[in-house]
Formats: sequence, C-alpha cells, structure tokens
Amino acid sequence: MFGINRLSIGLQSTNNKLLKQIGRIHTFEEFLNTYNMAKEVGFENINVDLMIGLPNQTIKDIKQAIEEIKILDPNHVSVYSLIIEEGTKIEELLEQGKIRLPSEELERQMYWYAKNSLELNGYNHYEISNFSKKGKESKHNLNCWEQKEYIGIGERASSYLKDTRYSNYSFYSNKKYDKKIEEVQNIENKKKEYMLLGLRKIEGVKISKFKEKYVDNPIFVFQEELERLIYEELLQIDGDYIKLTNKGIDFANLVWEEFI
Repeated sequence: MFGINRLSIGLQSTNNKLLKQIGRIHTFEEFLNTYNMAKEVGFENINVDLMIGLPNQTIKDIKQAIEEIKILDPNHVSVYSLIIEEGTKIEELLEQGKIRLPSEELERQMYWYAKNSLELNGYNHYEISNFSKKGKESKHNLNCWEQKEYIGIGERASSYLKDTRYSNYSFYSNKKYDKKIEEVQNIENKKKEYMLLGLRKIEGVKISKFKEKYVDNPIFVFQEELERLIYEELLQIDGDYIKLTNKGIDFANLVWEEFI
C-alpha cells in the first residue's frame, strides 16, 4: 500500500458525548467508517487508540469501548491516559469547574479492566500502553524503547540518529524546514535513558543486553536506585530482567523519574 503497512486510528472513546467534551472532531460512527474503509482497501495491520481518564468517563464507558474493539478485532490496541496540557480548552474547563476528571483510583480501575480484558482476548501486553496480537507489536515503538535509531517524517516528528535527537517543530518557517536539535548525549545519560525507556516494556530491561551495549552491569551502575525501587515494590529482578511490578505499572512515573 504505497510502502505503508500499518495504520493507527484514534478511536479514543465510543461515547460521542465524551469525544465532543475533549474536542475531538470525529464521532464513533465516523471512526467505524474509517476503520472499515481501511480494511476494505487492504490494510490488515491496524492499531486502535483508546483513552482512559477522560472527564466524566465511567467504567461502563470503558467496558463498552472494549466490547466494540473486540468486535473489530484489530491487531494492536494502545491504551493511553489523558494528559492535561497547559493552555488547552480542557485545562480551562477544569479550572472553571465545568468538567472534572475521574479519581486516580477510578482511572487505575479503567486501566486494569482494559488490560485484563484485552489479555483474555489474545492480546499480549508488551509495553505499558500497548497490546498486540502475536507478532504484531509496533516495530517503531520497540525501536524507541530499545534506544535504536529511527527517522520521523512530517511536522513535529522526531528522529534519533548518531546519538542526536531531531524534532521538526515547525513544518515551514521562512521557506525552510526547521529542526530542533538536542546535543549529543554523554555516556552516563545514555545509560539512564536506556533504563527509562526499557522499563516501559513489560518484560523490562534485559541485563545481558545492557552489558552488551555498555559493558557495565546495570545492577551495579544503578545499585542505589534499584535497591530503593525494589524496597518500595515498584521493581523486581526476574532472572535476566529488571522489570516493573504490578504496583510499579501503576506508579511507573515514579520509577522513570529515578533515571532522569
């Protein structure tokens, strides 16, 4: 299909009222038309995005969305929590008290319901926000989490080449393509980033791979951080892997902060 072998389509929710509240310009019915059209023209490898923690969202909304996803049977499903960005309409409505977010406890219930339901229906939970049928994991995502090089094309796309990160922050400016370029990372920061990215994967960081890439053993390099996180039951060492516990999945941001 013109060199494109995978599509990602933003469902976000099957509840049209919720979609309107978060400023989406599509309805669930329009999503279905797009999804079915993609299947009809030959796309088999399709990802569907689902959002949790939306204003006024309930467990019933998540159950309905999961049932619809099961009927569609995509090869890949991403489950993301809503992040409130500064200066957005949602932030303004929240500050005015016109909408409110689900409690943290309810948001976690939504996540675990989606996780358990998708796993029971043949999806492998391979990354904290991603689920796939066997062999249908996102190669791009895994490339990022394993600190490998990649090229992003288009506005606001990012690339990682020769230890340098590039971001296209403006498509055209003064008739030229602008890029935001980050400085080459030093080795210590690269090791930290390797841990941060690798701990997004459910299997975690493979100790032998870290040693192969950086020579050092991560258990010794990050002894203090690991001891603290293991004591807090956020991480565990399982054979050749350092990985999140179930509690660690819920508090993953606390884990990642240790490697920033």
